[in-house]
Amino acid sequence: MYSVIGKLQSRTLRVVWMLEELGLAYELVAAAPRSPDVVAVNPTGKVPVLVVDNTPITDSTAILAYLADHHGALTFPAGTIERARQDSLTQFLLDEFDAALWMAARHSFILPEELRESAIKKSLKWEFERSQRTLVSRMGEGPYLMGESMTVPDIILTHCGMWAQIARFPIVEPKLAQYLERMCNRPALKRAMAAEGSDGD
Repeated sequence: MYSVIGKLQSRTLRVVWMLEELGLAYELVAAAPRSPDVVAVNPTGKVPVLVVDNTPITDSTAILAYLADHHGALTFPAGTIERARQDSLTQFLLDEFDAALWMAARHSFILPEELRESAIKKSLKWEFERSQRTLVSRMGEGPYLMGESMTVPDIILTHCGMWAQIARFPIVEPKLAQYLERMCNRPALKRAMAAEGSDGD
């Protein structure tokens, strides 16, 4: 059984969602960032942390890649052109979507108040909208980002879409809005979102 450390109101949801998609047993330790439970396994205090055979794996993207490769699901095989395209999409989402939302969060409630720059959000929203147009041009014809197969970047993008709604970053591309609506209705995601109220398996 895997152990996942972190609150679902964070990138921890990405990991729990993948575990639900894969039908794997896990324990969720709903610990806040920088809490003693987190610092004990990750000195940076950041979540999520996946504990595998008493070894912590940090960073949500690294965890998703490990789970996908280890279980041979939600990914294309390493060394294939499809995997290269998948990794390219993953990096694009981290650079253009996740980074903008994280910067906005830092200047909203994470940084000390005297260091916050509220004006930065205007430029971040502009970049976020421009990135949507680029993403839509890269989306496949199937129900998922890469076509007929759900992969790691689908989890990252959907989580960013949910995060954007909370942060009031508009989704301006209809194709992306329709995609997010479909993905948010996945049963595994709904189970993941309810995981803090259950034992996780």
